[in-house]
Amino acid sequence: MRTNKCERQWRVNKKRVHRIWKEEGLQRKRKRKKKRVLGPTEGVPVKAEYPNHVWTYDFIEDRTERGGKLRMLCVLDEFTRENHHIRVDRSISAQKLIASLEWLFLLHGPPKYIRSDNGPEFIAKALREWLAERGAKTVYITPGSPWENPYIESFNDKFRDECLNMQVFISGRHA
Repeated sequence: MRTNKCERQWRVNKKRVHRIWKEEGLQRKRKRKKKRVLGPTEGVPVKAEYPNHVWTYDFIEDRTERGGKLRMLCVLDEFTRENHHIRVDRSISAQKLIASLEWLFLLHGPPKYIRSDNGPEFIAKALREWLAERGAKTVYITPGSPWENPYIESFNDKFRDECLNMQVFISGRHA
């Protein structure tokens, strides 16, 4: 009995197919992960009404002269637009973030709300619990919507233009 070309079945190893796809530069469409939103989204103050009402914080990154990573945590009071703190380090974990906030809370008292994006340091369970113990409520912006956190974004732009782009830092200590 003869078989047609169309009726033949090829036996091909998955690894070989994958290697050929990579060599040809082909890709499968990947599903994008849905970004999660933590914290309350309703009844949250949009605008600070008095000093220490709403603080906002975010990270900005730069490089040293030799290409080392510098990460800066900037904390602002949205009402006064006062920069309370800039912490510079190679990496800033949730524990380092808590240490910085603890120092700021001693100086200024805890704010009623603290606004941030959904970065891993900001949504860490330890940080959320620590803030809840101090009576500060967290406000998370919608993922991919930096315009919901305009004061810190504006500060970061000016900070980059007026400081980071004007200086070449030798090390984190120099920064």
